[in-house]
Amino acid sequence: MQSKIIWLDSTDSTNAEVRRRLSKLDNMSVIAARSQSAGRGQGDHTWTSTPGQNLTFTLMRRFPKGEFSVKRLADINKWVTSVLQCYLESHGVQAWVKPPNDIWVADKKICGILIENILDGEWVKESIIGIGLDINQTEWPDYLPNPVSLKDLTGKDYSLEEELEKLSALFCAMPL
Repeated sequence: MQSKIIWLDSTDSTNAEVRRRLSKLDNMSVIAARSQSAGRGQGDHTWTSTPGQNLTFTLMRRFPKGEFSVKRLADINKWVTSVLQCYLESHGVQAWVKPPNDIWVADKKICGILIENILDGEWVKESIIGIGLDINQTEWPDYLPNPVSLKDLTGKDYSLEEELEKLSALFCAMPL
């Protein structure tokens, strides 16, 4: 299985964009934006990212009816965080999960995750998995106390398109 990646120059939120297009998207589709005007985090938190510097995207995972019970919702988060840790390790970066939805390197945040599930009774129909991953940004607003990017950690510049291809391939390769 391979993800179909749709790149947008800008949108309000990639999670909201997936919701608007949900019936037309294939399983494991990805919508990525170079800029988000209303990126969201857990609860009432917002996600801040300099346009064109980081990966802001949403993966849509669809489950056949009766395949994935709501009792296993925590497994979705474990799968997502495992894929992200594996991706970062491929760049020589050791990361850890700060529950419920952040990926950290030492004492700095590199990634936020927002998972929204669509349920049908006791079954999960779809998971809308929003990810903000700091890739190339090196200057941060003062109100962000502890951000870090892959570039900060490795000193390298990255192609967002190439990195999203790698990450999407990992999502497809690692079982849930």
